[in-house]
Amino acid sequence: MKNIQLLGLILVVAGSFLPLVHVPVIGNWNYWELDYLLAIACWVLAAGTLFGIVNNSIKISRIFAVLLILLFIFTLFAVKFQALQYFSFMPFKSWQDKLAGIVKLRWGWIVEFLGAIIIIVAGRK
Repeated sequence: MKNIQLLGLILVVAGSFLPLVHVPVIGNWNYWELDYLLAIACWVLAAGTLFGIVNNSIKISRIFAVLLILLFIFTLFAVKFQALQYFSFMPFKSWQDKLAGIVKLRWGWIVEFLGAIIIIVAGRK
């Protein structure tokens, strides 16, 4: 099971370099381009997960994997909130929603969540 957890960890780390958000005109952003502090938090939590995997501590690796999932969910809400705030100068709420909708989530999130879920599920005995 250790190898499967390591595969999940590799998916989480690799997913942070994949496109997570597409902003028209600017292009695709990964975790570092979204916010470098969130990217550092992701990598620190991934290092904590690695510590749990290497030391055969299923509890530690699961805790850090759950924290990774919570970080990903927080980041998703932060991206949507920031997109709405960025277009807050528009006079009508419908215009704000329409323009904030042009910021699209990309396929990198699937890899991020899949990696964290693999870490949690593979730790079962």
